[in-house]
Formats: sequence, structure tokens, C-alpha cells
Amino acid sequence: MHLLAVTLYSRDPASGRLLLHAMPVMVVVLCCLAIAYRYYSAFLAAKVAALDDNRITPASRLNDGQNYHPTNKWVLFGHHFAAISGAGPLIGPVLAIQYGFAPGLVWLVIGVCLAGAVQDMLVLTASVRRDGKSIAEIARHELGYPAAIIASVAILFIVIIALAGLGFVVVKALGGEEVKLPPGMTVTLPDGAERPLPQPKPGERDFYTLPPGCTVRYSDKSAASNRPEAFTVSVPAGTPLFAQGDIPKALDEAERLADRGGGTTVIAPVRTATLPAGCTQVVPGSSWGTFTIACTIPIALLVGLWMYRIRPGQVVEASLIGGFLTLAAVVAGNWVPGSPLERYFSLTRDQTIVTLGVYGFIAAVLPVWLLLGPRDYLSSFLKIGTVALLVVSVCVANPALQAPPVNEVFLNGGPTFPGQIFPFVFICIMCGSISGFHSLVSSGTTPKMIEKESHIRTIGYGAMLIEGLVGVVALIAAAALPSELYYAINVPIDQERRYQKQLDEVYDRYGVKLPPEANDPAHAANVDAPAHLDLGKVEEKVGGESLRGRTGGAVTLAVGMSVVFEQAFRWLGVTGEWLLKYWYHFAIMFEALFILTTIDAGTRIARFLFQETAGRVYTPFGRPDWLPGAALASAVVTGGWCWLVHTGSIMTIWPMFGIANQLLAVMALALVTTWLVNHGRGRYAWVTIAPMLFVCSTTLTAGVKVVLIESGKDTTVGYLNAGLTVFVITCVATLLFWSAARWLTVWLGWGKPDGTPNPHGAA
Repeated sequence: MHLLAVTLYSRDPASGRLLLHAMPVMVVVLCCLAIAYRYYSAFLAAKVAALDDNRITPASRLNDGQNYHPTNKWVLFGHHFAAISGAGPLIGPVLAIQYGFAPGLVWLVIGVCLAGAVQDMLVLTASVRRDGKSIAEIARHELGYPAAIIASVAILFIVIIALAGLGFVVVKALGGEEVKLPPGMTVTLPDGAERPLPQPKPGERDFYTLPPGCTVRYSDKSAASNRPEAFTVSVPAGTPLFAQGDIPKALDEAERLADRGGGTTVIAPVRTATLPAGCTQVVPGSSWGTFTIACTIPIALLVGLWMYRIRPGQVVEASLIGGFLTLAAVVAGNWVPGSPLERYFSLTRDQTIVTLGVYGFIAAVLPVWLLLGPRDYLSSFLKIGTVALLVVSVCVANPALQAPPVNEVFLNGGPTFPGQIFPFVFICIMCGSISGFHSLVSSGTTPKMIEKESHIRTIGYGAMLIEGLVGVVALIAAAALPSELYYAINVPIDQERRYQKQLDEVYDRYGVKLPPEANDPAHAANVDAPAHLDLGKVEEKVGGESLRGRTGGAVTLAVGMSVVFEQAFRWLGVTGEWLLKYWYHFAIMFEALFILTTIDAGTRIARFLFQETAGRVYTPFGRPDWLPGAALASAVVTGGWCWLVHTGSIMTIWPMFGIANQLLAVMALALVTTWLVNHGRGRYAWVTIAPMLFVCSTTLTAGVKVVLIESGKDTTVGYLNAGLTVFVITCVATLLFWSAARWLTVWLGWGKPDGTPNPHGAA
């Protein structure tokens, strides 16, 4: 019994706080997901969707070798999972830790089983039955042309914003970023270090590279901390950080000494710099991650040619070759930083945007079997393999969840995500539970590649369950970090003073309290456990990376993953200072790859949407295999989201993106319900109406709050955010009422459930 108790929970000896362990949580989650797949998805397949392998799928009937192409179930599973699994399941749960781990955990498990996986599977079924058409075309078939126009405008708008948001995260991860530093922050050079000289670069900025060992004080009230790594600070041009001293005063002193008969005046160098307003810390990009991701493109081309041209049908051979080469690229990437190759893969922000845009355009135009499918299939190896390794590592290491179940200090919002726990925890955690973006994949590339209808259950429902599992392991990895470390990374440096009082309360309630012997070197081995890591130690262990103020969740997740991996491998007897560094950079690359595969599939989906809409004006545009139309549509879509990323205006729209994404899920569930009703399966409409009503209630509540907050700012940006949110809400509400009218028409006997409404819009 004692062993069981130790496995389930522990008690912090200093604070007396009861800490739940991660392994039992993971086991319960895995059981819930397995039960949902075994029973609920079987019910959906047999009764609700009525899947039948005797039906010929559009992939076979319309096979053109370009967009419609029958694909092996597991290859398509990899493509679909890679396409739907973007930043949401990784970043959302990490940010939601500020509310505590329990709300996010409950929403992830219940939401993915009863809402997200249901949406993905049934939208995929409806699209396969409609020749692989998009959500907008399904709206046209089920509700008429006016509904299709409303859906097309809303969806195209949302998907470009989504791609810009995802692209922005990739650019920050691979192309580096600049972290704002608070005015008044002081930096003191270590003894014996030479004063750094400014390194002017084109533009209006000077750059100072500060040596390791600097003492930093972020505000006059904060404690001094040591920075074990070198770091670069960008300041307005002509701003001297370290002056030689008070030269006028020294000259006056020298003149007085001369009048008295001579003497020596020493001008002491200033070793402490006080930063003015407008300073930033420059964080370089990841050449390791860029190299590995770049390698997956030629590897994917080789795998595609191997499966369909060199050795047709030899999926296992191609998988083994691709998997081996992908793992080799991951290992080889470790040698790129510091090598002559680094300058080719350490890209600037603008270079990363251009490279990302070119890749998105090419992936959207090339035949799906040549690049997109094989690359996503290979990426899924790394994604699913890493997730499986995380699950096993969590069970082996069994870390204590340092975050509280419910954080009472930040119930009304905090530094990682604004807004109250209800409804914003449901907006913060999007893709891990339910995401409208998934409905675009389920009615975009995937239905055009389904070989048999029975594959829909595995691909639609199963892939979404895996994404929910991704969200759970991300949440556990972040919850296992000490509160002090979590908030040191996630609080913007220039906002530290604003949240200092609340942070002190969090540390007092939920922080790690080291025993008195912690300062005794003789006891260091006993108290320096992963739960007691501070920011300085972690920065040193990951190779001198700067982590403070690296907001957005990606860096926090990388640190959490690396700590869990290190603990698990320590149980297996594998130790070393290099271990945490390796896992940290591996996690950064893993996150970027996770998001990038959503961008290439999303760009192709947006291209289909654009072509379907433009095809109503010029018929050839509506043909996916018409190369001029495909190229022009891809260029417009890619140019749109690249421009948003380049100008940074995505930051003006990001607060409403989560709401728009969830409203898209409401739209998808409403249209699937209409499809069920129109085809005589209205008795099963509750499987989609129930999650639709819940998501609608939480999202509309959040939408109203965002509109009031943004419009109250009385700024152009605020009015833009409010206007865009109102636009999306209006479009979705219109389609929702339109769909409800159709349901009532059939249920009251005023119309036939034959799936053929008036094409001009009558319900």
C-alpha cells in the first residue's frame, strides 16, 4: 500500500502540499481514449455514418493522379494526423496551466472523445459522400447557394488567419525573436570582463554582446540574478551602455589637482548599465531545427517516388527508408550549430518568412502523392514516435505535478492568457479538444485520398484521439515544472512589475520551498532535484540558451519535455550534462515540425476553397487539376498569410483567432447535423448538437467579452479586433439559424429528408 501511495502522490516536506503524480493520470487518460475508440467510434461508424466499403470513394472514382488518389490507410493516417496537429495541442495546454492543470485536463479528455473526434469523423464522412468537397460545398448541397457564399467567405478568412498565426510561431521558433526588456533594467559585468563595444548593423539599432556571468536586476524591486550564458542586447543607435565614467567631473578634479601642484585622476570604467526604453534581447534561431526540417523535404520526395514509381506498393520499404533517414537528419542536426553549415541554416526572420512561403506554394501545387502525403507521413513518424516516447517517459519518471489543480490566484486571467477561467480555458485549449480547422482538413485533402469508407473511423476519429493525447502530455510536461520556473519563462520581462504581487502569492502558495540545507554543498545532491530547478540552472543545462521572458508556450514545453525525458533516462541509468541540452533542442525542432506540416496542408486546403469560390465566376477555376488556377490560388493564399506574418499585423488579430476557430467548429457541427437530417438520420443528430451547443455557449460568451474589451480600448487595433470578431460571429450565427430552420422543416414534416434542398437557398 505504501508503494502504491508513493506512485499516486507525494507530499512536499517543506510546504506540506499534496502533489499528484503524472503516471496514474496518464493511465486513466489512456483508458478513457481506448474506451471511446472501441465503443463510441464503433457506434458512430455503424449507426450514425453507416460506413460501407461497397461504396466507391471519390479517390477511386475521380482518380486523377494529382488531387484524387487512393492512399494506403496508414499513410493517409499519417498525412491526416500531421495536417491537423499544429500549434494548438502543444501550446494551448501549456498556457492554460496558469488556471491549474485540472480544468484543462478534464476539457481535453471529455472534449476530444465527445466533440473533436466526432466532428472530424462525421465531416470526413459527409465530404467523402459529396465527392471530397469542402465544407462550403457541403453547405451549398445541404442549404443552398447563399449559405455556401457565407460559409466560403467566413472559412477562407479564418483559414488564412490561422495559417498566418501558425506561420508566425514557426518564424519565431526557427528565425529567432526579440524579447522586450524593461526600461530601468540593470546589467553588471562580471569581474575581469571587458566592456563590450557596440556592433552597429544596418538600421537604427546597435548590438552589444554581453559576456557570461553578468548580474541582472529586472526592476528596482526584483532580486539580482546571474546570467550564466552570453546574450545579445539591441539598443537604439547611438545609445552607449557602458560609458567610460563621469568625464566632466574627472576633468574638474584633474584641474583642481593641477592647481595644488599635480596628481593623478583615474576615470573608473562603469561596469553597470541601465537600459533605456526600447531595448530588446536578440534570440537567434535554431539552425538545428531548420536543417532537420529542410532534410525532410528531399526525403519525402524520395519516399513518394519509391512508393508510387520506383517500387509501387512497397509501403513498408519506403517507410523504413524514410524513417531511418528522418532519424539520421535529427541526429545530424546536432552538429550544425557551430559548424560552417550554420550560416546557411541560421535564417533571419525575413529569410524564414520567404522560405516558408515558397515551401507552402510548392507543397500546394505539386501532386499530393509526390510531396505532401509522403512528407506528412514521415513527419507523423517523428510526431507519433515523440508522443509515444513522452507517454512512456511520463510513466517511467512519474514526475510530481508541481502546478496546483486549480490556481486561485489567476482565476480571472494572468500573464499567459487574459480572461477568466470560464470561458477562456475552452478558448485557450482549442485543437486538443475540438478545432474548426480540422473540419477543413477533413473536407480538404483527406477525403480525396480515402481508399475505403471503413478507413474513415481510424483516420477521422483515431487521429483526433492521438491529438488529444498530445495535448495531455504537453499539459503534464508543463505542470511538472516548478511554478517559479514556469512563470520566469512565461511572464514578459517588461510586464514583470505588473504581475509581481500575484506572482509572489503564487510562489508562496504553490512554489517549491527548499529546506535550509539547500545552501549546504554537502547536501546539494539531495535537494537539486528536477522539481527544484531554477531558471539559471536550466539555462546552463540547455547550453546557455536565454529562457527568461520567452513567452508563447513553445519554450516552456521544450523545457518541460526535456526535464521529463532526463528524469526517465536517469531511471534507466543514462545520465550526463549533455542530456538536457540534447532533449531541449530536439523538442524545439519537434514543435516547429509539428506546426509546419499543418501549414503545408492548410495552404493546399485554402487553395481548394479559393478555387471553389472563384469557380462560380470563371468555371475552369473550379477544377483542382487546372494548373494556372492552382498556381494563382496558391500564390494568393500564400501571399496573404506571408504578408500578415511579415507586417506583424497578425498580432492585432490573434486574440480573436481562438474564438474564430471554435466558431468554425460550431459551423461544421451545424452543417454535419443538417447532412444527417437531410439524409434521414436525424434521430442521431444529438451526437453533433450536444457538443455544438456547448462550444457555442462558451465561444459566444468569450466573443462578447472580447468585443467589449477590445472596443473599450478606443484604439484602431482594438476596433479592428472587435470588428473582426463580430464579423465571424455574424457569419456563423447566420448559418446556425439557417441550419436550425432546415432541421425544424424536416422534423415538423414540412420537407423531405432527401438531401436535395432547393439549390437557390430554400431550406
